[in-house]
Amino acid sequence: MELLIGLGVIVALVFFIFAIYNGLILARNQYKNAFAQIDVQLTRRHDLIPNLVETVKGYMAHERETLEAVIQARHGAVNGLKAAAADPGNPGAMRQLAGAENQLTQTLGRLFALSEAYPDLKANQNMMQLSEELATTENRVAFARQAYNDAVMSYNNKREVVPNNLVAGMFNFTAAQLLEIEDKAMRQAPKVSF
Repeated sequence: MELLIGLGVIVALVFFIFAIYNGLILARNQYKNAFAQIDVQLTRRHDLIPNLVETVKGYMAHERETLEAVIQARHGAVNGLKAAAADPGNPGAMRQLAGAENQLTQTLGRLFALSEAYPDLKANQNMMQLSEELATTENRVAFARQAYNDAVMSYNNKREVVPNNLVAGMFNFTAAQLLEIEDKAMRQAPKVSF
């Protein structure tokens, strides 16, 4: 009888550990999926920028330095996104991505500020459409970033509470990193008024 009770306790404990493990897996997959949504929106943002630069190039030929800065910042942001997509939640990758996106936002802000001096550019239909698409994408990025950070917080909470922290430690579930924005300018979509 004691053997049967002992065996029942062991089986219950194993199922309890399986339940915790599966919950951690589900939470980790949820934040990875949430990051995939950020990936989609940032890729869309990055894909709009070459068209924006081409549209602006004809009007702002002597502003070559600004255009090159936008292209370089886009390149850095694309690389940052690739690194983060390879390991969502990795603290270094998330910091690299946040920094690269911040740099891109700042250079786009400079580009839009300079474009204010070109009335023909402001009236260009292509420019107005690209600006609207970029502003819409910025909003989508903000929503996707919020969903990702919520999923990361849920996962981190799940892995840190007792007894989940014991199972998380046994199976090497590491903490995920939020996508934190340090620069105030990146917290808002760039202002585009044409």
